[in-house]
Amino acid sequence: MLSGILIIKFRILDPAITALMTTTTLSELTKLLAAAFTITTAVTALISLTFAFFSVSICRRRWRLLSSRIQELEASLEVSLEKAASERRGRVRAQQDLRKALVQQSSDIPRIMGPGSPASYPMSPIGLVKSCFATRNGTPRQPLLVPHSRACLAFDSSRVQADALDGLTEYSHCWVLFVFHLNTDLEKLWKQPSRSKFKAKVRVPRLEGGKRGVLATRSPHRPCPIGLSVAKIEALEGHALMLSGVDLVDGTPVLDVKPYLPYSDSIQGATIPNWFTEKISLYASMDAFQSLIKEVLSCDIRSLSQRSSPHHVIIEGGNHRCSLHPSEKSGSGPTNVIYHLILEGVDISYRIDERSNVMVEKATLVSCESLPDKDCYKRLPRRENVVKKCFNIECLSRYEN
Repeated sequence: MLSGILIIKFRILDPAITALMTTTTLSELTKLLAAAFTITTAVTALISLTFAFFSVSICRRRWRLLSSRIQELEASLEVSLEKAASERRGRVRAQQDLRKALVQQSSDIPRIMGPGSPASYPMSPIGLVKSCFATRNGTPRQPLLVPHSRACLAFDSSRVQADALDGLTEYSHCWVLFVFHLNTDLEKLWKQPSRSKFKAKVRVPRLEGGKRGVLATRSPHRPCPIGLSVAKIEALEGHALMLSGVDLVDGTPVLDVKPYLPYSDSIQGATIPNWFTEKISLYASMDAFQSLIKEVLSCDIRSLSQRSSPHHVIIEGGNHRCSLHPSEKSGSGPTNVIYHLILEGVDISYRIDERSNVMVEKATLVSCESLPDKDCYKRLPRRENVVKKCFNIECLSRYEN
């Protein structure tokens, strides 16, 4: 490129040089050539500097563009790496949750049921119990301990047809499978079974506070709060099954009913622990409503804390309560404590002295409006006559061992 420029320059100066050679001397010609060469060199240097300047400018511009592109690529790479790491963490968490769910499912299902069994079996009750026992306090702990207790099992007509009950009255007794619906932790057990906990050992009333494994007792607080009771079949009226000797609280949901078969359900030679055969019944029984009251009170329905320190216990539970009246706290004997028991809408007041003698003081009718099942007690129009007849008898006012 430089040689081309010089050739052009020489071609431009060639006519001038020819003219000068004819008019000037050799020394002057030499000076002119030196000046021309200097000018040519300066022009060439200027052109070179201009070219270099533009080249540097172009390089700088390209460098800035490349630097900007590199920064964009680095930022994009960082975002991609963060996204990939987040997705990986999400996959790891999902895999961990899946493993936990599989482990929980396998631990909840017995191995004998097979790997394909579901983790839960949702069930809905087929009926409700209308019982004479308004609340848990006063309800017998075992069936048939109070033969005169009555209950009505009302089946859900939308689920249980009348033909399903055909032949049930041919049996004298039946099994009742029910839910302990008054457990305080029932909702948590259904919604979050993995987080619900139960006590492995519970206090047994017959052991005076001694503990046994929960599966070796009839405690309502169980891993699955399902109870089994036996009752005597009295009659069947439509979708209502009349039972006696029940130990069920009013409003108990029933899951199933099965006939009692003596040849298979009554096992000859079956054994029970020695502590279970100890006598806890304190008093005798009579008939009708008096017998019901005596049978209930003959089983000491007080809790262990009430039996050990009756003066400092105040228990209230709905309409059925066991309480210490403030006006009767004076005194030092346990006879100053008045207990209340509600049966069939009748509030029975009684005391227990130092020798475990029960003294019934009075009985009053409870308003139907304040009871859990208003209609159930409204179907008892002769409650007033029953109360008058029972509590006008002197022998009911006190019974001893």
